[in-house]
Amino acid sequence: MRKLPTQERAQRTIETIFDATAQIIDEHGEAGLTTNKIAQKAGFSIGTLYQYFPTKEAVLLAMIQRGRRQAMDEMQSMLASAVQAGVDPQQIIRERLHMLIENFGAGGVFKRSMIRMAWRMDHHENVMQALREGAEHIALALSQLQSPAMRTPNAASIFILTRAVMGTLRSASLENSPLLGTQLFEDELVILVWGILKA
Repeated sequence: MRKLPTQERAQRTIETIFDATAQIIDEHGEAGLTTNKIAQKAGFSIGTLYQYFPTKEAVLLAMIQRGRRQAMDEMQSMLASAVQAGVDPQQIIRERLHMLIENFGAGGVFKRSMIRMAWRMDHHENVMQALREGAEHIALALSQLQSPAMRTPNAASIFILTRAVMGTLRSASLENSPLLGTQLFEDELVILVWGILKA
């Protein structure tokens, strides 16, 4: 972004730009997206759009970054609450995987197309940073569970788990797999994760 929105009015402008972009992609696909169409749909001049974003790719990357941040914050909050409440480790794993699938793979047709686009467009370093952050949160949460049914995860097991799960989600999303969003897909991921973590 060229300019960070600090005032409420500027933040509303960014939200309007994001909404317009999503609507255009929904109606015409990624190929039909241009900065002129975004500005027109948002009801702004092209100059207003360019104050914040130099290209349509910049708009899309900002949307991807915001969506990922919101999803990760929501999952971190759920994880911390579940650990504090003493929820069964297998249930925590299932709930975490369900949220990961919804946020980074499944959803409605439009949501899936946005997720596929995000996997294609997002920079490798951004994805790796998100994986490292997610791995740290998971390691901390699981180490606090103190469950006899589960071994304390180490750095290697957390690394393997996070990359295996997110790699599977990325592949399923990019391949537009019909397995995404099915109970079978979720169950198999739970079996994979629990197979590594169980005592």
